[in-house]
Amino acid sequence: MDNRIKELRKDNKITQDDLAMAVGVTRQTIISLENGKYNASLSLAYKIARYFGRSIEEIFIFEEE
Repeated sequence: MDNRIKELRKDNKITQDDLAMAVGVTRQTIISLENGKYNASLSLAYKIARYFGRSIEEIFIFEEE
């Protein structure tokens, strides 16, 4: 699943560490999300969306297989 986390994070001048601490995960999780190697749980997706003041759909791009 693609996402806009890196783009939003850079636009807002937020480090991976800052985002990770804000949503309660490790920096490695943020790196994996940004590289498309990990799909966020619904609760994590919600926390990230809330952090950026966006909807989940604005951050995570769902493509049916």
